[in-house]
Amino acid sequence: MTKQRDWPQRLIHWYHAHKRIMPWREDPTPYKVWVSEMLLQQTQVVTVIPYFERFLTAFPTVFDLSRADEQDVLKLWEGLGYYTRARNLHKASKIVVNELGGNLPDSFALLQSLPGLGAYAAAAVASIAFGEPVPSVDGNFLRVFTRLWGIKEPISNAKVKKDVFTRLQNVISCVDPSAFNQGVMELGATLCKVKNPLCAQCPILLDCWAYDHQETDAIPIKIKSHTVPHIEVGVALVWNAGRVLITRRPEGKMLAGLWEFPGGKQEPSETIKETIIRELKEETNLDVLLISEVGVYRHAYSHFTLRLHAWHVSAINLEALRTDAPSTWVLVGELGNYPFPEVDRKIIRDLYKIDTIRII
Repeated sequence: MTKQRDWPQRLIHWYHAHKRIMPWREDPTPYKVWVSEMLLQQTQVVTVIPYFERFLTAFPTVFDLSRADEQDVLKLWEGLGYYTRARNLHKASKIVVNELGGNLPDSFALLQSLPGLGAYAAAAVASIAFGEPVPSVDGNFLRVFTRLWGIKEPISNAKVKKDVFTRLQNVISCVDPSAFNQGVMELGATLCKVKNPLCAQCPILLDCWAYDHQETDAIPIKIKSHTVPHIEVGVALVWNAGRVLITRRPEGKMLAGLWEFPGGKQEPSETIKETIIRELKEETNLDVLLISEVGVYRHAYSHFTLRLHAWHVSAINLEALRTDAPSTWVLVGELGNYPFPEVDRKIIRDLYKIDTIRII
């Protein structure tokens, strides 16, 4: 196969001709690019677009975001997962406003000083918003360029990422950095897919080592991951005068700042009912009686799966409820005002369907 060394220009030409319409591309201000990149981490574009539009409506500027209550930010993020992104975005907005006069840092190096902006996101913002020639190397980049250059080492290897970044620095310095980075992102998302890549439509096909050697299915090289752990969880819907008890997850823990129904992980040799009774005592200091099962709910996180068992319960010592941890009693109709993890939202959706007054 004859190699055509103008592949960066062909990639950019293809991008301009085939790029998908996205709201942050219409007016790529630093703030909009930053918000979009935080939303897009680990999340598909089609999912992000309505979240982006709602987020910009609620917080049109970094000043609005910096003044917002964290609970409002988390509520708007509800359903996207990876909530640390939202918390970091909120924290960073305060730094930008209070220490930088409302101006986002305009360089790859300085952007990385903000919470939540690692090398990839900082490169994306620096190149798209400020035109800095720095490659935003993520999973899409690694897939495209390990195939293009025939790199047959595991992409989890830090050396591979460093080598790709270094080689691309020479490339991106000669072209439009914004169009190049977005072109690679677009190529990886739409054509150079993990499985069944659409090679015939690829603008850099003539330069692709993997295609030339019929190894697009073999590259990139991935190391098989370990078995994902699974846990069983029991939670309680504690009722009091038509209201249900919810608690807020503490700082420093997964899903910090979100609200949930109290409960916890099942211990070995323990029934799920025993789990609920024990966890309620430890978490809230309440002694409870189980009334009826609400349902069983399954959910998968990036590093574990869980099956959650929810029960209606009544407490026999409401006056003993702990006051040193955030908790509140709310009507079912008010639950939608609070940010919850997705698995708890499944419970809430079921509560909306049934007559809870009859149950309690």
